[in-house]
Amino acid sequence: MGTPDDSVLIIIDVQNDFCPGGALAVPGGDEVVAPINALIERFEHVVLTQDWHPDDHSSFAARHEGKEPFGTTEMAYGTQTLWPDHCVQGTSGAEFHADLDVTKAQLIIRKGFRAHIDSYSAFFENDRDTPTGLAGYLRERGYDKVVLAGLATDFCVGHSALDAARLGFKTTVVMDACRAIDLDGSLAAAVAQMRDAGVVLTESVSLAA
Repeated sequence: MGTPDDSVLIIIDVQNDFCPGGALAVPGGDEVVAPINALIERFEHVVLTQDWHPDDHSSFAARHEGKEPFGTTEMAYGTQTLWPDHCVQGTSGAEFHADLDVTKAQLIIRKGFRAHIDSYSAFFENDRDTPTGLAGYLRERGYDKVVLAGLATDFCVGHSALDAARLGFKTTVVMDACRAIDLDGSLAAAVAQMRDAGVVLTESVSLAA
């Protein structure tokens, strides 16, 4: 798992639109802020990700006639869940939660800014091929251990963890510092996939130990 000084804490999408009152609110999304801030105090190396969509993003249900949020459509890269408009560039919904301590962040990865493709993972867009540059950043700095927390467990956190493990990083997810959308069993599926991939699923208290 590594210790906080030789691991990178990657905080996924703790933004207003994913918190209560937001356009795509994750149940209890704001509850991750306090445990994440406690983690930030212990880590020397912190990276944030930020959903950053143009207002005509292809993952928005409003861009597909006859489609509703949380339905699906087929894209060139596979099946895409359709979402309410959220985290639009420059809006308050795209901003980090006001109580999140972003001071120590050494890098912010913005994702989903290409209108034609969604991006759940901190490492790749949803075609599973277009990189965000995060893996290169971590490797160039000599880090091979990552600890993930944020929103949502079953989408952006889960995809990020799976990609990190696939890329050879020793990967841990702090489950009490995450919350899930749980769309049609997506949380149980994500947990199973992460375990199968060798991702360590832990709690803050265990990580501290």
